[in-house]
Amino acid sequence: MNARNFAFLLAFLAAIIYGISFTVAKEVMPQYIKPYGFILLRVSGATLVFWIVSLFLKKEKISPHDYLRIFIASIFGITLNMLAFFKGLSMTTPISASVIMVTSPIIVLTFATIFLKEKATKKKLIGIFIGMFGAILLIMYGRDVNTATNATLGNILVFVNATSYAMYLILIKNLTKKYHPLTLAKWLYLFGLILVIPFGYHEFNEIDWVSLPKSVLYRIGFVILFTTVLTYMFNLIAIKKLKPTTLSIFIYLQPVLASTYALFVGSDSLNEIKIVATILIFIGVYLVTRKPKNEENY
Repeated sequence: MNARNFAFLLAFLAAIIYGISFTVAKEVMPQYIKPYGFILLRVSGATLVFWIVSLFLKKEKISPHDYLRIFIASIFGITLNMLAFFKGLSMTTPISASVIMVTSPIIVLTFATIFLKEKATKKKLIGIFIGMFGAILLIMYGRDVNTATNATLGNILVFVNATSYAMYLILIKNLTKKYHPLTLAKWLYLFGLILVIPFGYHEFNEIDWVSLPKSVLYRIGFVILFTTVLTYMFNLIAIKKLKPTTLSIFIYLQPVLASTYALFVGSDSLNEIKIVATILIFIGVYLVTRKPKNEENY
């Protein structure tokens, strides 16, 4: 398996984990742990794991000016990304939040065109919009419309989340060429932890650890080790070989994989609309990820 295909495999595995996590995290929040407390738990747990693992690897020196870049990437990729999404989701409907999130590849393409001089080819644009249509169709079909407490502000915050993730991919791209993914991850999460503490400290202290069922503890462990540690590592390794736009298109697979997992555990059913939507998403992903001739990293 060449490096590019390996990067695709890691991006796909990350999408699978995210898809499963929708169901897993829902069984933890907000009944046992409130959102901001859960974010602090995720970030602190991942930070601990990254720093412990880094002790067994050769220490890598970071240029002083790159610490600022990593810090800014941490703001967009961890702090603002997580906080804006959870707060926005609590104020708007799941449908609105999900549909806004699938604009992320378009935002990534826009930023990549401006900052990285990436070419917005016709095939790539068609692929993004076909995939987006399929994702919106899959997300909206059969969902109940919940009452939103402040849909306008909630939608804005979810859009901030999508935009911040897009900016994170742009910022981290060049850094992955200089440093090992684990080196980046441990500093990204250390900075993220410092920034998240003021927001999640109160809710974190409210966790009643004694009364948490073992099943909830297992789910917390899954979110920390798989949804946080592994997915960030996979994406950091993948973006080293792929363009930000190519990596971002895998977000369209998340509702497909979430539905597949729901089917597997018996909490969802299959119908024609879902099949058509899934086909559209895979066509979109194919068009964006297909490597043009004369391009090394796509």
